[in-house]
Amino acid sequence: MDVDTRLLRYFIAVAEEGGLTRAAQRLYVSQPALTKQIKQLEAQLGVLLFTRSRTGMALTEPGRALAERAPELLAVWNRALRETRHAADRAARVLRVGFLASAANEATQEIVAAFARRRPGWRADMRQASWSNPTAGLADGDVDVALLRVPFPGQDGLRVEVLFSEPRWIALPSSHPLATRDLIPFSELWDEPFVAAPEETGPWRDFWVGADERDGRPVRIGAVAAQPDEWLSAIANGYGVALAPESAARFYARPGVTYRPVSGISPTRVGVAWDPADDADPIVQDFVRCCLDSRISADPSGETRNQ
Repeated sequence: MDVDTRLLRYFIAVAEEGGLTRAAQRLYVSQPALTKQIKQLEAQLGVLLFTRSRTGMALTEPGRALAERAPELLAVWNRALRETRHAADRAARVLRVGFLASAANEATQEIVAAFARRRPGWRADMRQASWSNPTAGLADGDVDVALLRVPFPGQDGLRVEVLFSEPRWIALPSSHPLATRDLIPFSELWDEPFVAAPEETGPWRDFWVGADERDGRPVRIGAVAAQPDEWLSAIANGYGVALAPESAARFYARPGVTYRPVSGISPTRVGVAWDPADDADPIVQDFVRCCLDSRISADPSGETRNQ
């Protein structure tokens, strides 16, 4: 019998988390999609793996048997897949670099150029991911290293070096009454509808709606977007406002969208991340070194300074 390794990964997450909600956030999938995948695995195996209740998902006896073996099986497969991809990349002299939105801002080109100088003949293949995948493919082994916004789900299992921080601003429809203000206290935005990342991104979504900095005030969601263009359209169309890095005003300028500084909210940070299995990989570590050598921070004027 052939079983999709994705189904095993989903099974392991539910078994370890003891429920669908946290497992869905960990996997960056919706809860209905995860439920469907678990039922599919049970149908393929012909056994009931979980008993379901209001308190969560408990493993059955067959489920416990699979839970004992599945992590080892999946780990072996992941290592084989990683080594296969690494061999192909090394033969082609390509380093796969995942990133979200503007990556490391203006430092990205400098980092890529520094890597090319350090590794002549090599190319950094930049691969942009949607906001529904906050690790930009790193957690799935689709990329070798990634430029990411910290914090992000799953970062505790990865190596992360912070490169710089920048303030969180607010993006508003240009017709919004607050769009003419020079500085907006975050508390004045609490009752506004927000354009948010998909629900399955969990902590990532929470950070970008300021969920932990509202004194318990609930978040109103006006629209959901997984890509910058969707996000900008939703804001311009008046469906909501959105927190954004200060640099978004430079990288994502658009008619109908106005960016303003916000007070009373913590900054965002950009980091380089990689799998601990690549601690000794000279190619990955050369790219990390290029990132660390290019640590910068943007000031409000758009200039940069070493940090």
